[in-house]
Amino acid sequence: MRIALFEPEIAGNVGSVLRLGACLGAAVDLIEPLGFVWDDKRVRRAAMDYIDHVEVARHANFEAFRASIGASRLVLFTTKAAQSAYDFAFGPDDVLLFGKESAGVPVAVAEACHARLRLPMRSGVRSINLAMSAALALGEGLRQTGGLPGD
Repeated sequence: MRIALFEPEIAGNVGSVLRLGACLGAAVDLIEPLGFVWDDKRVRRAAMDYIDHVEVARHANFEAFRASIGASRLVLFTTKAAQSAYDFAFGPDDVLLFGKESAGVPVAVAEACHARLRLPMRSGVRSINLAMSAALALGEGLRQTGGLPGD
């Protein structure tokens, strides 16, 4: 299972997702352009020394990213989805895609995905932080597929 971030804008979120990937054994794909300079110290501060324990791939654009994942299912997490992530059957080769913090993903990217899921939350709030969303989604996906470390 992989995590993909579409044009992430906040270095600290990316660093936190890299740390998540290191701890749970998930590679991370970054789809450019990034909203910060890659060597931004905030990425390393959030990822800490875990950055050396995660596989990171950077892609020039969405098309380059799509070409790199082969037959893996692309599963988009979006507040606009009707289906809950907890009512979905994950596969071990799924790629969990998260949009940019300010705008999500364009319609064309959403339509290219095999599934669109939401994380349930209370009404009246906009969304869960990107890194926290990735943690909830990856945790559920790995739980379902027996891929949690130590399983």
